[in-house]
Amino acid sequence: MVIAKHQENLDENRLLLSGFVTFLIGFSQAVSIYVMSSYFKLATGTESVGIFYGVSYLVFLVILLNLHKLVRLFGKANVFYFSVLSNVIILTLLTFTNPSMTGVLLLMLFIIISHIEWVALDVIVESFSVDNKSGRIRGLHLMILNAGFWFGPFASTYILDKIGFDGIFIFSLIFNCFVFIFGIIGFRNINHKFEQKLKILDVFKKVLAKKDILRIYYVSFVLEFFYALMTIYTPIYLRDLGYSWESIGLIFTIMLAPFVLLQYPMGILADKKFGEKEFLIFAILIMAISTIAIYFIGSGSVVIWAVVLFATRIGAALIEILRDSYFFKKVDAFDVDIINFFRTSLPVAYIAATTFSSFILFFLPIKFAFVLTGIIVLSALYPASKLVDNKSEKEIGA
Repeated sequence: MVIAKHQENLDENRLLLSGFVTFLIGFSQAVSIYVMSSYFKLATGTESVGIFYGVSYLVFLVILLNLHKLVRLFGKANVFYFSVLSNVIILTLLTFTNPSMTGVLLLMLFIIISHIEWVALDVIVESFSVDNKSGRIRGLHLMILNAGFWFGPFASTYILDKIGFDGIFIFSLIFNCFVFIFGIIGFRNINHKFEQKLKILDVFKKVLAKKDILRIYYVSFVLEFFYALMTIYTPIYLRDLGYSWESIGLIFTIMLAPFVLLQYPMGILADKKFGEKEFLIFAILIMAISTIAIYFIGSGSVVIWAVVLFATRIGAALIEILRDSYFFKKVDAFDVDIINFFRTSLPVAYIAATTFSSFILFFLPIKFAFVLTGIIVLSALYPASKLVDNKSEKEIGA
């Protein structure tokens, strides 16, 4: 039996408010995300920090596969509120904890809860979106999110250099408090509950029947694999090469510009002119080639590093918006189980990335992580080429 989609309603006011909340979350998390690996290294005395990410994302994966049950019991907004409030408590504790194993455990918990927060917000945004504008809506959403991330590395490296990790956690704590306040204001009347009672095996069967969902899932996995290794090992590698936190902050700020500049225009083009498939293939090639090129840089100038990392993020920014645009045209707000499954690409990728990289880097220098990443990215070309493209407004004559 085919179940028809529910009537979708576009709510521009709530989309605007969710965009503001997204900016606050992006900025607060960007302040911490690029220095986490350095915190783990300082607290444990080892560069093999992948294990801490791997365990965190394994726990997140288990929770995510069952998150639709929590949404069914408590509602979308309540899951979001709980995750934000939990992060406020964790960051408060981190502020009073020196780099230690206790701090490591708290930071791992912060990673887990932060991603639950994002998935809950994803489902909320889909509640007041419409499919034929997914590219524009998700493009704007990602642009605002990444505007927050854009300023995060510069702020975090400056705070870390001047104050230390305590300053990072206090700064992130303040922004999470604002996220909670504006979330309460904006989402309190959309606490819809998910009615279907599906087991994990049922969700897998449902997704396996949708070939294009599986293909775009693999593309998403590859993107998250890229993010995992680049986020963990780029700061450590640059520090090992002798770059200061100030220089790293500048490099990362330039690196993240494509996310702010390209995603909304690309979302419009995907909706109105071309669909997603062709640009997705092009973006995969850019990201793979530029990532492998990192292996050959060494201790080059700040400009060279900024240019090459900028190129990697051109590909990543395009893949991110095209992935979301394609996927959310295939689902609606009642498909909470499929949305949650789709977002498992993140923890699965982090577990795979940290496992493979920890094994490889046990025998090889850290720069081989970038070659591994580039090869994995290239593997996404085949499933991307097999996608049945969404028709644009131009193609359907809308």
